[in-house]
Parts: sequence; structure tokens; C-alpha cells
Amino acid sequence: MSSSIICMGELLIDFFCTDVDINLIEGQNFQKQAGGAPANVCATIAKLGGTALFSGKVGNDPFGQFLKKTLDDVQVDTSMVVFDDLHPTTLAFVSLQANGERDFVFNRGADAFLVEEEIDRNKLNEAFIHHFGSATALLSDPFQSTYFHVMRNAKEQGKFISFDPNYRKDLWKNRIPEFIDLAKKGIALADFVKVSDEELKLITEIDNLEEGTNYLHELGAKVVAVTLGSEGTFLSNGQNSEMVPSVKVKSIDSTGAGDAFVGATLYQFAKSDSAVEDFETLKEIISFSNKVGAFVCTKVGAISALPTIEDIVTEA
Repeated sequence: MSSSIICMGELLIDFFCTDVDINLIEGQNFQKQAGGAPANVCATIAKLGGTALFSGKVGNDPFGQFLKKTLDDVQVDTSMVVFDDLHPTTLAFVSLQANGERDFVFNRGADAFLVEEEIDRNKLNEAFIHHFGSATALLSDPFQSTYFHVMRNAKEQGKFISFDPNYRKDLWKNRIPEFIDLAKKGIALADFVKVSDEELKLITEIDNLEEGTNYLHELGAKVVAVTLGSEGTFLSNGQNSEMVPSVKVKSIDSTGAGDAFVGATLYQFAKSDSAVEDFETLKEIISFSNKVGAFVCTKVGAISALPTIEDIVTEA
């Protein structure tokens, strides 16, 4: 099995309002951070010592250059990052209010315009694991069509496909049925599916954890991991299922924890040929991934909070 993993999707700037309990109308101070779920997954794999390539599009502007440098600094292969001369880098502005609600403005730019002709076919063919975990790829064409076409081609070539639907309610207002249909298409092609308990209920319309997971298997998913925060992860390979506990930590910021979980899982899949069939091995993999996700919760930020393999071994 090739040890390289390609993650396709968005790489964007998150501007977080640092003013306490202020909406975006009143907010004055913002902190710039690299964002994008597949980029976070890539960074996790690289920080743990794996080989990860990011495939996506940014604007040919200072923000795009900053994002590429951020991934370069953690040893992600950015040779598949495309710079767009026509569209600016995608930006998101977020503030958090006391009631837990987010004030959110999304200015979509270059990531929406990645087309298949801009993707390095040779590098796609070299990597065995392909991760599709973009929060924005399903929103519109041309990227939506590119995304599914690459996913179907990977399936036809026998690649290992990972899919995280990455539902963001701020992005899918009044379009939830469309999101559900598109998520089911991705799940049907996937060997590994990671969903939150919220996403499981949304996609399946089933409240029971085991029944909902079985529904995803019926769609086509081989291995399903349902993340349940501090409770752990419900794991199933269609024959066996079990709750894999997490570790107790004092959570400061859960940003990027789910992406870190996925990255840690794929990092381990890249080193094992039999993980999908061997449930005991799967449990060990998910236990490790739970630790990585929990570690991220103890620090502020997403990429900046990611652990090395030594951090996890030391914590254990």
C-alpha cells in the first residue's frame, strides 16, 4: 500500500473575532488563521510523520501565499495547490456570542473553481488513500462536479476512499435536502466514513446509533466512525460494532478536533493492509485517533494545536 494520502477540498482564511460576545456588526478585532477541513486533515497526517498532499485552489494573493506557507511549514506537500488569478482566496468571518451561537459570513472565492484539468493525474494515481472531506466542495459547480468525478475515478481504480460529509449549517441554509442527497452519494463510494452524531441523524433520519450506522453500510460504506465528543467514537465495519472510549481532557477549543481525528485515522490506515477487515486493529486505530482529537481540544487553534507522534506517545 502506498503511504501517501491526498486530501481534496478547501484551503481558506478564517477570521475569528476576538472581541467577547460581539456580533460581526460590532466586532473590531479579528485573528487570521488557516482553515479548511481537508487542509487540517493533511496537516495532522504530516505532523504525525505521514506523507500528505493537499489538492485545492486559492487566490493568487497574499492570503493564498500565507495558506500555502502554513502547510509547507508542517511538511504538507503543496505541489497540487493551484493559484487562481481571477478569484480571491476564500474567506470566512466568525464571531461567537455568549449563547453559543455563531455570527458567520462566508465570502467564497477560488476554492469553488477547481476543475479537473488543473489536477495532477500522476499524483492522484500514485496515492492509494484519497480523502474527500470538504465542507464547501458540495456547494456548487464547477468544484462539485470535479469532486465527484475524481471520487468516482478513484473508486474505479481501487483506491481507498475516505469521506467526511462535514455538514456546516451556516453553508446549507434552505438547502438541507440537497446536502443529504449529495452526502449519500459520497458515502456510497467510501471505504471509510466519519460522521458526527448530528450528521448521522440528519443524513439517515434515524435516532438510533446502531440503526443509523447500519443505514450507512447499506449505502455502501465499509467502515463507519461516529464521533460523539467526550463519549468517544462508535465504530462499525458492518460485522462488528463497539463504542471506543475517548480520553478525558480539559477542553479549551474543539476547533479542528474532528479533522485531526480523521487525519490520525488515515495516517494509520496508510501503514496497514488489513485494518478494514480486522476489527481489533480498527479499534486500536480509533483509540489512537480519539487521543489525537482530544489533544487538539486542549489547545487553541486547528493546525497550530496539532500534536506530533511523540506528543501522543508521551500523553499515553
